[in-house]
Amino acid sequence: MELRIQSINFEATEQLKTFVEKKIKKLEKFSDNIIQTEVLLKVIKPETAKNKEASVKINLKNGEAFASKVADTFEEAIDLCAEALEKQILKTKEKKDR
Repeated sequence: MELRIQSINFEATEQLKTFVEKKIKKLEKFSDNIIQTEVLLKVIKPETAKNKEASVKINLKNGEAFASKVADTFEEAIDLCAEALEKQILKTKEKKDR
């Protein structure tokens, strides 16, 4: 799986990139059809409590999955995205198995 991480309006730390990588790689256990994953991390202006946005787009062999979440921290937003994507991947897999 190819993974691309982009940070908009800020510079992502290595620690954050490692966290994102680890979380997204876990999705591979639900499907081996993942071709490419694109992660966009964005700080929403103005500075408010929930101003960290994470968008994750996964290209699958038989379609794509997308999730975008806003939270207090990027880690929390990535967690929420991973949960949503897991459900989408499993749903796609179920349809294919029918």
